[in-house]
Amino acid sequence: MDKDRVEGKVKDVAGRVERQVGEWTGDSEKQAYGAAKQAEGKVQNTWGKVKDAAKSAAKENRDANAEAGESEERKTRSERKAG
Repeated sequence: MDKDRVEGKVKDVAGRVERQVGEWTGDSEKQAYGAAKQAEGKVQNTWGKVKDAAKSAAKENRDANAEAGESEERKTRSERKAG
């Protein structure tokens, strides 16, 4: 899991708490700051998800290429033995 996902989730939760406290106390400034922090956390979390997906896709691509290379190498060896 990407660190941006973790940090983003922490900011999201902290912002949600701060926004809620602002609502309870009638402090619109705290409420707005909490909402902004929560939005920042959601964006950071989403960015972390995108990075995780890209890493996963790259790994799958490397694995597929490695398997294709091994298969081609086996085929070449078989052809040398037969020839």
